[in-house]
Amino acid sequence: MANLLKMAKIEAILSLYQRNWSIRRIAKELGIHRDTVARQIQFWEQKARPGGTSVGSAEELTVCSAAKQATPAEGACGSKPATPKGAPIGSATASAPKPRQASLCEPWRQIILGKLDAGLTAQRIYQDLVSEHGFVGKYHSVRRFVRRLVQGQPLPFRRLECAPGVEAQVDFGTGIPIVQAAGKRRRTHVFRIVLSHSRKGYSEAVYRQTSEAFIACLESAFWYFGGTPQTLVLDNLKAGVEQADWFDPELNPKLRAFAEYYGMAILPTRPRTPRHKGKIESGVGYVKGNALKGQVFHTLEEENRHLLDWENTVADQRIHGTIRQQVGKLFAEVERPALRPLPAGRFPFFHEGQRKVHRDGHVEVDKAYYSVPPEYLGRTLWVRWDTRTVRIFNDRFEQIALHVKREPGRFSTQDQHVPAEKISAVERGAAWLLGKVRLLGPQSGRWGEGLIATRGIEGIRVLQGLLSLAKRHPCADLEKACKSAASHGSYRLRTIRELLKRQGALQEQFAFMEEHPIIRSLADYAALVQRSFHKEASP
Repeated sequence: MANLLKMAKIEAILSLYQRNWSIRRIAKELGIHRDTVARQIQFWEQKARPGGTSVGSAEELTVCSAAKQATPAEGACGSKPATPKGAPIGSATASAPKPRQASLCEPWRQIILGKLDAGLTAQRIYQDLVSEHGFVGKYHSVRRFVRRLVQGQPLPFRRLECAPGVEAQVDFGTGIPIVQAAGKRRRTHVFRIVLSHSRKGYSEAVYRQTSEAFIACLESAFWYFGGTPQTLVLDNLKAGVEQADWFDPELNPKLRAFAEYYGMAILPTRPRTPRHKGKIESGVGYVKGNALKGQVFHTLEEENRHLLDWENTVADQRIHGTIRQQVGKLFAEVERPALRPLPAGRFPFFHEGQRKVHRDGHVEVDKAYYSVPPEYLGRTLWVRWDTRTVRIFNDRFEQIALHVKREPGRFSTQDQHVPAEKISAVERGAAWLLGKVRLLGPQSGRWGEGLIATRGIEGIRVLQGLLSLAKRHPCADLEKACKSAASHGSYRLRTIRELLKRQGALQEQFAFMEEHPIIRSLADYAALVQRSFHKEASP
């Protein structure tokens, strides 16, 4: 069975033909074979000739889109007798079609047009017709009638012109290849920026459309102009826009910082809507067709010198076809004074990227390692660095760390980024440990001081052991053990452990006794010695 065109397709054919579209263009737009379109138009024109019947509506016309596939015996649309050319196809006989029935909405045409101008929807128009005018038709009749009215009255595009210094438009185009040694060709891209009021432009060729190259071209253009515009309009190129969104686009962080530095706003266009930057769309084509076509360059610098000379000698001297004024003169007299002044220096160029925080709480930048706060462990952060500093940002682009750039293989760890639980007692030092030991009691404090004085740095771990014993023994027992160990001059943790086990007594100290009943005096011993010497001396 042959396929018949739907009523919407037939209405579209007639509507586009009435707008002076060619048969080939209508067929391409609607995806229909042009012979089918021609037969439909021919039948419609025959009905519109003087002396014929009134012009039928699309509902009365049916066309077979598979006419070329039907067999000759069955005719063009599969009917047994072939219908004459120009007659409505799909009918077994060539009987005249029924006269077109006027739309129920026709008496209220002017009312509906007025409500459309007021911005009302088809649903609201239908409701008003029923409540205010007693309309008895269906909503779908109103919707079809409104659709035909809207399609028959297309609105023109609105051209927007800008005041001096307000706007600049940016785009990239395909440049001509650089012919290197041995005939090797390397592809280039042409950056183009145009000030919207005067059409003053700047062009530069680059090898890659990276964010760094894009920002460098923008900065060169601003210093070439001698100022900056208030807004910059660009399409959603990856070098500038990370996430396209007409209402809230996500800009590249580096481009955002660049815009803040130069005090301007970035306004990406609606996705897939090039007419929002129509001034630069034709400008890129002008550069490709006038400045670069037929040229041969062997280096990128050679091409950029040619583009700069072309801007000054050709593009600036032309009378622009839209504004009808000389571009260079209008820029010098009107737009350059309206540009915002340049900052004192160039944008502090930096590198930027995302880094994941390692298990040790550091991120790697240029083969060196930099600490971050412990709560960001395992997360992905933004890092921005130059030759002097490394700045680390969270996902809201708030700075959370600042480091001095280190050499490859070195670590930069800030004290506030190390959790308190991960700072060892050895790192805290002997003074901190002695303070903890003194809290156990005065005897423990004196024993710890003697320990450090006797054993030096080796005593730091002994103090840690003493503090660990305090977790398992009462402080009173520990005080006795420290007092006993100090009395024996023993500064070994082993001694403290044994004393805690045995609860050992203090070492007794006896006073020296000079006289006692069972002890002779020293004078007796002296006399004894003298007598012994005399006996040896006598013959």
